[in-house]
Amino acid sequence: MAEAGELPTPVDAARPGGAAEAFSAEEHAVLSRHFTSTDAPVFALTDLPEATRAALFARYSRSAKPLRRLFLDEFQRRGDYALPGGSAPTAGVTGSVGSARARDLFSRVLTEYGDDSVAQLAGAHVACEGVSNLCTKALEWGRYGAYLEQSTRYVPYTDRPGGRFRYHVPEEVVACGLGKPYRQAMDRAFTTYGELLPPLRAALDERVAAGPDPSARRRAIRAAALDAARGVLPVAATSNVGIFASAQAYEALLLRLRVHPLAEARRLGTAIQEALQHVIPDFLVRLDQPGRGGAWSAYLAEVDRGLGALAADLPATGSAPGVVRSAAPSVELRSWDPAGERAVLAGALFPHAGCELARVRAWVDALDSASFARAFATLTGPRANRRHRPGRGLEHTGYVFEIVCDYGAFRDLQRHRPATLAWQTLGPALGASVPELIDGAGVRAAWDRSIDGLEALHRLVQERAPLASSYALALAHRVRWVLRCSAREAMHIIELRSQPQGHPEYRRVAQAMLAAIRDVAGHRLLAEAMSFADLEPPGPGDVGRLAAELRQGQRGGGAAAEPA
Repeated sequence: MAEAGELPTPVDAARPGGAAEAFSAEEHAVLSRHFTSTDAPVFALTDLPEATRAALFARYSRSAKPLRRLFLDEFQRRGDYALPGGSAPTAGVTGSVGSARARDLFSRVLTEYGDDSVAQLAGAHVACEGVSNLCTKALEWGRYGAYLEQSTRYVPYTDRPGGRFRYHVPEEVVACGLGKPYRQAMDRAFTTYGELLPPLRAALDERVAAGPDPSARRRAIRAAALDAARGVLPVAATSNVGIFASAQAYEALLLRLRVHPLAEARRLGTAIQEALQHVIPDFLVRLDQPGRGGAWSAYLAEVDRGLGALAADLPATGSAPGVVRSAAPSVELRSWDPAGERAVLAGALFPHAGCELARVRAWVDALDSASFARAFATLTGPRANRRHRPGRGLEHTGYVFEIVCDYGAFRDLQRHRPATLAWQTLGPALGASVPELIDGAGVRAAWDRSIDGLEALHRLVQERAPLASSYALALAHRVRWVLRCSAREAMHIIELRSQPQGHPEYRRVAQAMLAAIRDVAGHRLLAEAMSFADLEPPGPGDVGRLAAELRQGQRGGGAAAEPA
């Protein structure tokens, strides 16, 4: 027993009776290879195939045995593991550790019983390179995955790997005989992009005052110039996407990609499945079963066709195609609960109450305005920074925004997958954004020529390969989309995306979302709680990134390396 004033040992504190399970020397040798500890009550798994890890956890929920004993009894001793000389496993054998047991378990639990929770226990990292900015959105549709996408702020699109600019040539375009004009239009757009960068940098150099850190100033100017120029890049411009997801999320992704209308997306699905066969093959079995994966994909395709047929009778947008204007993005709040703030407080109080939710809500509704404001202040608490977000009580109310902004800003905001997102096919009818810096740097004529050239290509492709026509448009072209989110997710989006270092287009979207919550929904207390939103409107030549670059320099780091 610990002496007075002493802290108990971790074993005493965490284990009933303070006793750890005893293992033989041989068992200890096996376990030390695959677990970070052989006696601690909290440990991690190492050096095991994903399928074995997942199968272990699947059995864990159905067994009274501790995990390490379960591994020894049901996985290590099934003939797919070797211990030469009674010590360490044979090199190269770990790829199959427990695989026989895993296959047997998955065939029964996942395939036969349909217990999808088992497919949440394994994951994989997959890199997808050379993906068009149109198909990155198809990859990133799944809510339960982690995605990283190549930045247009730090990666200039001026290089020509293999002698060609980085853009995707759709199979549909080649098949209809438009490959040559398509490539010519793409090359012109990329050339214009490269020609815009020097005058944009020069204009910013004149406007941004010298500071204590010249390299931070240079990085900020470079980022702002790339932000302004990116609008002329075609949506066909390629990006690299890194994905980490569970086997269940990958299965859903592959089912969607199989029936995607674009050939690029379907090819990506095939390539991703081939890559996953090397790391989590046991979780992909259902994909190729006619009554499972085949039927699921057919169902998705049928629903999509039916909705498309229904929507054919709906009117199209009334805006004239080819219009280039520099108006701010449009943000309309379409749905909200007028009593949403009361619902939020009731939802936050419920876990602390000892009565039904209806009684909690009645108590909240009976508060006068001043008492309610004081209670709401308790809910939000003292926030020291934007990462101090109130709890899930804020999820008890939400908003539906209809947004029209350029595709470049949309591709950034689409990454907030806890929200529910839906977007329409990108076309030229809503016009294209023009950054204020484009006019300020005297390059508007070149910008307009590039946008006009892509719209002419779009009309050409639209006639022969309509499904692929969106590839021909620019990141500056506007898209209409809907964002549905809770107040908690709205707080995260608004405070993050309104920061000065953000792109001006999505900063305006975030600021308009906050204004709508405050003025349209009348949720003033919620709006005030979003106290780390930056409401300063971005202006021409604004280099909000500079402060972030200066902070990074003071920490001894740096932003992405500048090109040679």
